[in-house]
Amino acid sequence: MKRFAALYQELDRSTATLDKRAALVTYFRDAPPRDAAWALFLLAGGKITSARSKIAAVDEMRAWVADASNTPTWLVEASYDQVGDLAETLALLIPDPEHPAPERSLADWIEHVLVPVANSDEAQRREVIVSAWLGLPFDERLVFNKMLTGSLRVGVSQRMVQQALADMSGIPIARIAQRMMGTWAPSPEFLTKLLSDEELPEDRQQPYPFFLASPLEAEAHTLGEIDEWMLEWKWDGIRAQLIRRRGEVALWSRGEERLDGRFPEVEDAARALPVDCVLDGELLAWQGDADAPMPFSALQTRIQRLKPGPKWLAEAPVRMLVYDLLELNGEDLRELPQLERRQRLEALLRAHPDPRLSLSPIVRPADWNDAARLREESRARGVEGFMLKRASAPYQGGRRRGDWWKWKVDPLTIDAVLLYAQAGHGRRSTLYTDYTFGVWDEDTLVPVAKAYSGLDDKEILALDRWVRAHTRERFGPVRSVDAVQVFELGFEGVNISKRHKSGVAVRFPRILRWRHDKPAAEADRLDTLKAMAR
Repeated sequence: MKRFAALYQELDRSTATLDKRAALVTYFRDAPPRDAAWALFLLAGGKITSARSKIAAVDEMRAWVADASNTPTWLVEASYDQVGDLAETLALLIPDPEHPAPERSLADWIEHVLVPVANSDEAQRREVIVSAWLGLPFDERLVFNKMLTGSLRVGVSQRMVQQALADMSGIPIARIAQRMMGTWAPSPEFLTKLLSDEELPEDRQQPYPFFLASPLEAEAHTLGEIDEWMLEWKWDGIRAQLIRRRGEVALWSRGEERLDGRFPEVEDAARALPVDCVLDGELLAWQGDADAPMPFSALQTRIQRLKPGPKWLAEAPVRMLVYDLLELNGEDLRELPQLERRQRLEALLRAHPDPRLSLSPIVRPADWNDAARLREESRARGVEGFMLKRASAPYQGGRRRGDWWKWKVDPLTIDAVLLYAQAGHGRRSTLYTDYTFGVWDEDTLVPVAKAYSGLDDKEILALDRWVRAHTRERFGPVRSVDAVQVFELGFEGVNISKRHKSGVAVRFPRILRWRHDKPAAEADRLDTLKAMAR
């Protein structure tokens, strides 16, 4: 644990990417394989505790630390409010031991101490956790608590970890990222396979790292001649890679989740192809010969069903609109220019037509002004705007600015009233930065959206002070506030939803501005929001 705690401190104190990467390389090179595997799991976002594997709940740890440190409960709460991070608060309240417990490795702590007590009775879990607190020095106690709370945020992205492993091993980062997609168990065996320079059988079913577009914030004409770009509609569905290798089919979402069985019509279409390939595209609910896809809410009814029955297959049939060909008959095509990949894709789907695998159409405006005019028709077409792809660009991994842009239609907007506030995470853990907003339903304000982005630092500090001074009630970490502050919210779309008390669900809400000029009585009404729904 001492080695991993030292790595955590080094990563936490450093602001330079190269320094962080160097620290990761040193750790993975020197750490025992079991420890390195668990460190990789944790730094990549993995958690050792979950709803199905309860080791220590937040309320339990607060009670345990109050007793173990002889601290009144109210002072524990006050300390947490001041520090803003529960793991650090717990570590600070326990004094360092005069005689630390014998050193255990990171893997031993997880595999032999914590995992064995998961879901056991409280007394047993409490004994294990408190004993660990009392025997660990501060740096190790802090990391221990970070593992328990699942908040091991230390300014390191999964890609940075993958780059460090690539630097250390010489294995291309694309291969490492590919092998880390999906669910994997931290073990020396997995680490060996991850860093193997041989092609493994499992590699055949792994997707390529997705190429992600950046939002276009400048004027489109600044990109140069429109003939250098390929324009496609930006679909509002599930980004996915459909893999057919050696006759086997796999379907992966951009979120690194296997979707096999959930969209059997798309998988059947891939099996019907006479060639192996990897397709990149968008899963959409689409009825027959309709001119536009069904709302995203229709697709959501399918996401939850591992094996949809005939009713769901009929009510929300799914197709894949394909826009890229990454591999054909075992040949990796990603280094080819976008235009050439597109031509090969068109030839493939033209030779084997199937409405379940449709080609995402290219839009050919005369110039950027014409493109802007067409973009304004996006919502009527059931799309979010345009994707702009440089015709000469290779297919890259991750978000690389310059070759793929998303030129989205201006957001829908409403004016809503701030109802609740909650402290943020990481650097914002001492400030109230997560907000819940409501609109009027007759004489009642009904919550309709949560947002935590859009305000600048000065506004965040001002709103934090206001929240603390105008709190009505507390519900754990959440405060209800006087319903007087109005904010303009932007969002991508609205869907009718039976799962929400308001009857609607907004997609990707964010704060556009603080409306100091508007009283709460003039905020928008629920009927206005429902009228925007598709």
